[in-house]
Amino acid sequence: MKKKSAKATPSDSPITVIPREQHPISRKDISDNALKVLYRLNKSGFEAYLVGGGVRDLLLHKKPKDFDIATNATPEQVRKLFRNCRLVGRRFRLAHIMFGPDVIEVATFRGPHDQIENDDHSQSHKAQSGMLLRDNIFGSVEEDAVRRDFTINSLYYGIDDFALRDYVGGMADLNAGIIRLIGDPETRYREDPVRMLRAVRFAGKLGMTIEPATAEPIPRLAFLLKEIPSARLFEESLKLLQSGQGYKTYKLLREYCLFQPLFPLIQRSFTQGGDSPMEKLLAQVLKNTDFRLQNDKRVNPAFLFAAMLWYPLIEHAEKLTQEGGLQYYDAFALAMNDILDEQCRSIAIPKRHTTTMRDIWLLQLRLPRRQGKRANKLMEHPKFRAAYDLLELRASIESRHELKALVQWWTEFQQSTPSQQRTMISELGSEPLRRRTRPRRAGGGSGGGRVRQNRNNG
Repeated sequence: MKKKSAKATPSDSPITVIPREQHPISRKDISDNALKVLYRLNKSGFEAYLVGGGVRDLLLHKKPKDFDIATNATPEQVRKLFRNCRLVGRRFRLAHIMFGPDVIEVATFRGPHDQIENDDHSQSHKAQSGMLLRDNIFGSVEEDAVRRDFTINSLYYGIDDFALRDYVGGMADLNAGIIRLIGDPETRYREDPVRMLRAVRFAGKLGMTIEPATAEPIPRLAFLLKEIPSARLFEESLKLLQSGQGYKTYKLLREYCLFQPLFPLIQRSFTQGGDSPMEKLLAQVLKNTDFRLQNDKRVNPAFLFAAMLWYPLIEHAEKLTQEGGLQYYDAFALAMNDILDEQCRSIAIPKRHTTTMRDIWLLQLRLPRRQGKRANKLMEHPKFRAAYDLLELRASIESRHELKALVQWWTEFQQSTPSQQRTMISELGSEPLRRRTRPRRAGGGSGGGRVRQNRNNG
């Protein structure tokens, strides 16, 4: 490896330049659109590097989800070079270069805040908590490297010489499997509390260990996530739980006290033994989601959230039934509103997902009612399959015979011919299962009464 001195890095450590023959990154693994941007910036006299998760994943022999570029060109200079460019963001001014559905994100090198003497809040602005509200101070590549969050995300691939530049020991941490923040951890978390979620996400996704000094402040600073916009936390929650390592990440979120700010409704029902029906269902739906993602199958966030919030929902519906004297169906409808309102204060689940969640939940009440034409109509419902999957999950968790029998009936019904289906429906007339699964009191049909008993026992 060749080494050369840095211009001025706060750590005063030398830059390690890793030539092409000593690293595995090849241009054939980089998207054509990212290469176009790199080459045009370079030929126009600007420095341009592939940086961040794309470089990290290539070094780990993983396929990058996207490719980000860092340059000394300002956002306005980037826009002049690319007609298909739009500038986005106020907190972090970025250039997005559009190639149809493919977006290449270009960021200008960031500089240090402590050298700014004016009070121009459009450039740099911190809240009293330490959170960065504006970060548009530009600098050199060396300054940019120490402004990034983790060492493993601060490796730069240059298109002019195909070499890697390591300013903060990122290669050593990548090889050792260590997640390490650059700079003082508490300061960096206060600048952007989402970094705590990112530390856990990378540890879970990449199978790495969070370095002790990086890990130590997380539990006591987890409350700072309440200052993050709920829409941003929704996007972060998808990255955490739909990474293909959602179950492992979920356990890390609980370990570092980060689950509560995202899902307070669920957190408050956790048990000491971790074996309540809700916790069992939560673990199983995350494992199922991981399995689907690892086998390149699609997943729907609405189903994941519907399953995660099912037991808080029926517990609240039972409470409304008992305290308000409401019919169970009316209490259930009110409970859906309350649960979604409260959850969306933490993570803003978009309406397209909450609508699906409502359908999946309401179908749990309708699935036991199969007489006449109801069974066939239920199967025609667009969300029938998702509702059936949740029913099946519930039956695998709960010990109720009638719930398992209901799942078995629907499983056979889907596989039967029309003639066999008519026979199955006609036989329901004398089937005692029919009445026992209808919600006559306190959510009997949805498992409400049984769930409370199970929770108390757990």
